[in-house]
Amino acid sequence: MAYSLYCSIPKKPISSIVISSPHIMFNSVHKFVPPVTPSLFPSRYCTWSSVSSSVAETDEHYRQSPRLVAKEYADLNLADKFTEDVGNLRIRQHVNPLRRALMIPAEAPNWMEVFGDATLPLMVDIGSDSIVLWSCNFLDLRKEIAGSGRFLMWLAKRNSSSMNYLGLEIRPKLVTRAEYWVNELGLKNVHFISTNAMVSFQRLVSTYPGPLMLVSILCPDPHFKKKHHKRRVVQKPLVDSIVNNLAHGGQVFIQSDVLDVALDMRDYFDTVPDKLVHVDSVDPSLPCDGDGWVLNNPMGIRTEREIHAEFEGCKIYRRVYKKVQH
Repeated sequence: MAYSLYCSIPKKPISSIVISSPHIMFNSVHKFVPPVTPSLFPSRYCTWSSVSSSVAETDEHYRQSPRLVAKEYADLNLADKFTEDVGNLRIRQHVNPLRRALMIPAEAPNWMEVFGDATLPLMVDIGSDSIVLWSCNFLDLRKEIAGSGRFLMWLAKRNSSSMNYLGLEIRPKLVTRAEYWVNELGLKNVHFISTNAMVSFQRLVSTYPGPLMLVSILCPDPHFKKKHHKRRVVQKPLVDSIVNNLAHGGQVFIQSDVLDVALDMRDYFDTVPDKLVHVDSVDPSLPCDGDGWVLNNPMGIRTEREIHAEFEGCKIYRRVYKKVQH
């Protein structure tokens, strides 16, 4: 069945992923805050039309989002597994992948040492849950939290004997923390590598002994400015590498809360219809909207970015492709 990979993943009870309404009743305060011109804030932010609020209410609103993340990943029990060196990271929101230092491909590890069984089917997550930036425009309060790779750890814990998971992340500090957590959990089927996936994907995946069955690119760095679009991770060379290494029947899962980024990724993967088909053409039971966006996350767990975005009322744009032979 076209969707067997996802169907085999245990799903969380629907009660654990229902989000209460994010809307807040804003009370007026004595200090008037002038409205912010919408064009000053790119579409990656979900903003409110209100221009006045109490600081206490706003702060409480932003505390709710990480609480939802903690609830979603409560099964991992990682709340107390921090150290001074690897916990609570503050890092740059965006990284320029075209920097000379980041254009050197990573060496493939010894897969037999990295995984307990290196012949299992492999899932590669590019980005390992990108940086989340919360913004309260009208009070100019900003807080940053780094995607932690818990998305892959959650999957790995539930599929410990049937699938391996590889996270490719360009920010070394995130990989350090993720590997620390992997060791704490004792997982032998998930590994993270600090590298630029644009230049390392082919070298890494082509050496893996087992079949590549799933590639996910979930909410990658948007690089909004047109002159920076060349920095976006989904480019033709990466798409070609994914398609060429993906096993027959393997799947690609892309998503973003930024429509422009989602459309850009979709356009790249739609250029190989002889090898990749969108899942709605082979599995009509998967619900999509009129524009072909998959309505629900098929993995059984949402990424941290996804949780934050949906809490703010953003729409998530998803596409799932399957490799076929004609």
